[in-house]
Amino acid sequence: MARRKIIEIDRTQCNGCGLCTTACAEGALELDAEGKAVLVREIYCDGMGACLDVCPTGALKIVEREGDSYDAGAAYRHVFETRGRDAAGRVQGAGPAAGHGTAPCCPGSAAREIAVEPDSGADAAVSAKSRLSQWPIQLHLVSPAAPYFQGSDLLVAADCTAFALGGFHQELLRGRKLIIACPKLDETAGYVEKLTEIIRGNGLRSLNVAIMTVPCCSGLERMVREAVKLSGVPLEVTRVVVGIDGRIVPEG
Repeated sequence: MARRKIIEIDRTQCNGCGLCTTACAEGALELDAEGKAVLVREIYCDGMGACLDVCPTGALKIVEREGDSYDAGAAYRHVFETRGRDAAGRVQGAGPAAGHGTAPCCPGSAAREIAVEPDSGADAAVSAKSRLSQWPIQLHLVSPAAPYFQGSDLLVAADCTAFALGGFHQELLRGRKLIIACPKLDETAGYVEKLTEIIRGNGLRSLNVAIMTVPCCSGLERMVREAVKLSGVPLEVTRVVVGIDGRIVPEG
């Protein structure tokens, strides 16, 4: 066993809607005889928390505790047997080695090429001026007491957004202070608490969160929204979603 992130279910809040069981691509959740959500096996839970986005009662949360490590191959076989090949292809981290043909890996890490249009004369003339106005920017490193956060417009961005969106500096960063983080690869313990301090103590004018379309990225938005809730500050969170094709995805 190892200490890791895993789903925890508050049965007193679960209303048995079953939305989490379909949102979990790994098949880690099901309804028991009492109509309550339960964790089928620890090894099926990847700890990314896609189920949190659909729970209407707040019965689910991700905790860090001792548990059996996530097994992508076992999750793939479980979903393949219970939901079929197409569903198994969406299992986080599963690939050909999982045991059933050529299932793709999770949407966030699947290899693909993106068509890039050749530069035009107008493209070549676009300024590449940096709009970064503070340092550091990584959430582990920033201080909640840094003076540049005071009264600022804050952008909390997933690491990959700046690489995917060609106009990141002009379209998202201009006029804002920046914090970057990766909900999948970072050690995120303490992230919500630090964001809460930043929001509570700096009188932010606005708060924007930029994420990618890949499933694991939604974890960053959840952390930001949880921090706003804990801070007690009535601050609206504006979300921007960037596709892997480098375009901003329209809301709605």
